[in-house]
Amino acid sequence: MIENTQEQNKLAGKGAELELKLKTYFVDLASERVGGETLSCSDDFFAEMENLLKSGRGIFIDDKYTQRGKWMDGWESRRSYGRHNGREFDWCVIRLGISGVIHGFDIDTNYFRGNAPQTVSVEACVSLEQPDENTVWHTVLAESEVSAHSQNIFKISNSQSWTHVRLNMFPDGGIARFRVYGEADVNWNNFVDGELIDLASIKNGAKALLVSDMFFSDKNNLIMPGRGKDMGDGWETKRRRDPGPDWSIVKLAAQGSVEKVIVDTCHFKGNFPDTFKLEGINTSSGDFNAANADLDWHSIIPQTKLYAHREHLFINEIVADKLQQFTHVKLSIYPDGGISRMRVLGKRT
Repeated sequence: MIENTQEQNKLAGKGAELELKLKTYFVDLASERVGGETLSCSDDFFAEMENLLKSGRGIFIDDKYTQRGKWMDGWESRRSYGRHNGREFDWCVIRLGISGVIHGFDIDTNYFRGNAPQTVSVEACVSLEQPDENTVWHTVLAESEVSAHSQNIFKISNSQSWTHVRLNMFPDGGIARFRVYGEADVNWNNFVDGELIDLASIKNGAKALLVSDMFFSDKNNLIMPGRGKDMGDGWETKRRRDPGPDWSIVKLAAQGSVEKVIVDTCHFKGNFPDTFKLEGINTSSGDFNAANADLDWHSIIPQTKLYAHREHLFINEIVADKLQQFTHVKLSIYPDGGISRMRVLGKRT
């Protein structure tokens, strides 16, 4: 068992502050958007386990029922005293979409008012196969109290990388959403030497660090897998009343070259940027803020025209030398608008 050095209980009065910090500096390793998957559970009689990893917070529809009872947007088990298997708690096994180091949990009981669990715990394992009865689980969050209809935020402190987690709730009840905040631990042996890698992919360990504005949608959408499913699944800023630009700084998954860039304005038809510019920097410092965002950035792609609802491919437009190395890129859009995805393909140093 791993020593529990995490704060055992939710930080009273600091939950919102801690949540903001986790969302700002880390990614949700279990999100279904990055490939997270619920594999099995002890019981999901009232509401399916798959709901745990959906985006957003759980919703409530007052008059919606199923043949099994009230429809709930989360994972909900039946009452324990009605069970025949004699279990003392319910559990759900989740395969992380991104294997990595865990820094915190958000165990959200939104709208579970009279049917939330009393306590929860989380275990983790490293497994190349689907966990089974022989899997060795390690406690990363000891049994802790949770509040009904609340975001229950927990800070975790251990440095090991994990592939799966098991969420336990005592004795039974419902949980709307489960977030596993952490940092990707990429196995670079899965890539062939000399292969072009998307260094800006969240699944490869890239992180959106800082943006000038994300009024309409989150900065991390820019580096998510796949193409955007709608206009809300991208990075979009509010309308500027000056020449701009708006900008986003992304920490690349690894130091490397930039040899191919894709800028996708999918679904942005009346609100795409007129032009964009891509710059890069090689630095060991990750401390970026609005005051120091204007560092000694080197041009990768000069200011270039964009078009609506289109995937733009840039190779010959790249002015940076293939031997030049970057750790961060800065995407500037003029004057404002929305971009669905950005891909920065290069060779890892």
